[in-house]
Amino acid sequence: MDYKLVRTTCPYCGCGCEMMLEVANGKLIGTFPAKNNPMNNGKLCIKGWNAHEFVHSPERLTKPLIRKNGELTEVSYDEALDYTAAKLAEIRDTHGGDSVAFLTSARCTNEESYLTQKLCRAGFQSNNVDHCARL
Repeated sequence: MDYKLVRTTCPYCGCGCEMMLEVANGKLIGTFPAKNNPMNNGKLCIKGWNAHEFVHSPERLTKPLIRKNGELTEVSYDEALDYTAAKLAEIRDTHGGDSVAFLTSARCTNEESYLTQKLCRAGFQSNNVDHCARL
């Protein structure tokens, strides 16, 4: 059995807690806190402890999907991005910037959340932006 520990930063919030990911035979099997990180001092919240569980979920989307003729159809990333950009622009142009809102995820980095709010405010002239992990 090929077993290794991979040190990383928890993806759930901007605190910077570190964790060790357990990898066996190329598959992520567990998570536990890094003992010597000054941020989390060998502790993790419940989200951190379970950070590995979504990776191998059979319900996880792995390819972009667009609804065509009432059915979700697998498409290329380019087609999905073009479709999404066109629909958002259409909504903004028809109903104004405040007709859209952006919500970022705790799984996004701080930089990704910053870019999302920048897109919302500069690209859509809207302040309808929020984050699911705000305190």
